[in-house]
Amino acid sequence: MPGTGSTFENDQLKLIYNATAIANVADNASSSPLTNISVALHTADPSSGNQSTNETTYGSYARVSVARTSGGWTVTGNSVSPAAVITFPTCTSGTATITHFSTGPTGGGSTKIFHWGTVSPNIAVSSTVAPQLTTSTAIVLT
Repeated sequence: MPGTGSTFENDQLKLIYNATAIANVADNASSSPLTNISVALHTADPSSGNQSTNETTYGSYARVSVARTSGGWTVTGNSVSPAAVITFPTCTSGTATITHFSTGPTGGGSTKIFHWGTVSPNIAVSSTVAPQLTTSTAIVLT
């Protein structure tokens, strides 16, 4: 696959995560744009499937929606990271080791992955633990 210019990679991330148009190329949908990004946690690499692939199943787990704005996501230097800590529901039963996360569209039953990344260090989940992705958690396009 041919490479992509780094400025355009940054533009693509801003389009997806901040709803910022790419002049003369792509605009945010005007009638019913996506307003949130769904964030999922995984116990293994989900890249060969969708947001349901290897998704954690600890008791009370649910995906978290993050605003599709610069207040929800920070895009800089061809990487995207949460603008604030993303806290998932507290575990009420079961255990899991979170190794990956993914982002995708919210609503409509879609499980499409926009991007995925590793969680380092891994998060050991057990009763009373509320997993978090920090602002240093990043997806980097290379």
